[in-house]
Amino acid sequence: MTRRPWVNHYDPGVPEQPDIPDISIDSLLTETAFRFPEKPCTIYEGGIISYQKMNTLVNRFASWLVLAGMQKGDRVGLYLPNCPEFVLAFYAILRAGGVVVAGNPNQKAPEVRWQLDYTRPKIVIAQESAVEIRSIISEKIDLLLILVDNKALPDITLTGRFIQSFNNDDRGNDSIRGLMRTVSLRKILGEDVSARMPIIIPDDPAILQFSGGTTGVPKAAVGLHRNLVANTIQFCSWLAGLQPGKVTSMLAIPLYHVYGMVVGMTVSTWLGASMVLISNPKNLEDMLLQLQTYQVSFFPGVPTLFHQISHHPDVQAGKVDLTAIRACISGSAPLLRETRLRFERLTGAKLMEGYGLSEAPTATHCNPMLGEKRDGSIGLPLPGVDCKIVSLADGSDAVPLGEMGELIIRGPQVMKEYFEHPEETAVTLRDGWLYTGDIAWMDVDGYFYLSGRKKDLIKVSGLQVFPKEIEDVLIQHPAVMEVCAAGVPDAVRGERVKVWIVCKPGKEITLEQVRTWCEPALSAYKIPLELELVEALPKTPVGKVLRRELVRHHLDRLEH
Repeated sequence: MTRRPWVNHYDPGVPEQPDIPDISIDSLLTETAFRFPEKPCTIYEGGIISYQKMNTLVNRFASWLVLAGMQKGDRVGLYLPNCPEFVLAFYAILRAGGVVVAGNPNQKAPEVRWQLDYTRPKIVIAQESAVEIRSIISEKIDLLLILVDNKALPDITLTGRFIQSFNNDDRGNDSIRGLMRTVSLRKILGEDVSARMPIIIPDDPAILQFSGGTTGVPKAAVGLHRNLVANTIQFCSWLAGLQPGKVTSMLAIPLYHVYGMVVGMTVSTWLGASMVLISNPKNLEDMLLQLQTYQVSFFPGVPTLFHQISHHPDVQAGKVDLTAIRACISGSAPLLRETRLRFERLTGAKLMEGYGLSEAPTATHCNPMLGEKRDGSIGLPLPGVDCKIVSLADGSDAVPLGEMGELIIRGPQVMKEYFEHPEETAVTLRDGWLYTGDIAWMDVDGYFYLSGRKKDLIKVSGLQVFPKEIEDVLIQHPAVMEVCAAGVPDAVRGERVKVWIVCKPGKEITLEQVRTWCEPALSAYKIPLELELVEALPKTPVGKVLRRELVRHHLDRLEH
């Protein structure tokens, strides 16, 4: 077998080793603004901002941040939904030498407080309507809050320079304290200011991305400029047939999540794609209208979204023209064969399941765009990525082909470290390899398949049970729409298998029916002993099921 058997299954023109420039991530915007100045950069609620205008706004905002005293390496909290201001703020922070710390704008106060205490940003950018976030920030006397008013960015005209009194030669970390505590982004962008930008090198930190990590301890992965640039170039090279400057993308996955940030925003930027920004992906009718109106050709999303679109009555009846879509990426959760085939049949698009993680921001694997897509597989490693499957026992010995072990990765997109977590970093990064914590196997052609998480393994009387193998069996039951399996405490066995099931409309299922269905496919110790019917499974904003939250609720009920 060759060292990288997967390379033999790359689409024509996809390189084994991509040519990755030594530049900062904001340089992608600068270069695209030069190549396609009048191309729409963002499309949001009918408002359009060209790449040239976006780059001008980024320069203006970055200058304001520098004049306001922000130093290279300062962290900036970014709590915005998908909107032009997110794109603007992201690139401006980086251009001014800052580090983006993006978070969910809909989080509750305790989680925001923990994130701010942990990352200690100097500035936070949030919506004017974000009451809970603003209440937390009011406790932090050393924070500057920049507010976004939820309206499309206006045409910029020169106005008075209300910060002209700042002395660019006399600024420091404490100078922000002398500023007003709160300022409007709209007012900032009205200022005709210019400042000398700091020199950014590829090894400078660009983002802190919140992650449960490979061991489940909350922390932030430090992504360098070179990591983000590398993954952007890797993924752009993977999208065979998409021509730069002739792409329109729809970004319904959250930009504050690394999946939306990289596979969505920075990939779109380098492609010179017009980004149709969706802040409310639950409004499916509006999304379908915009998919058709703007003739979207690139559409990253999650399996639930593709399922909903392909089952929408107007789509099935042919009332919505989605034939402009060419490439779709599905991530964050397993993509069912039925969903892929139905979506591809209705649209003509290529729907590719991929895989990534915050520690390698963000993608490491994907099924080919033009070549064979193997159902149940996360696909092939991206150009420049090396992978191994190693023993769960010692973490070093490679397992035989086709056997399960821990997936470890080496590539130019792998993070530098966990922020202020050296012990966790030492466990996750070893000898240049990223230990993902995911259990996987590889077939002879280099396609990879996930079997679960090390931390989610169920131990029944000392025997290992992978939740995914149970879920794969039950999802085929005609009454089951969604399913999650996990281990719960058992006095005799140590753990027993429990499943949570969302039934299809008008359908029901009992524990006896679950067990009967599983018997032909699973060993006796893997068959569920407990069933809970739920209306919905708890998920992250990008559609990943929160398995541990279901277990926690189970344990809470036992205690009470």
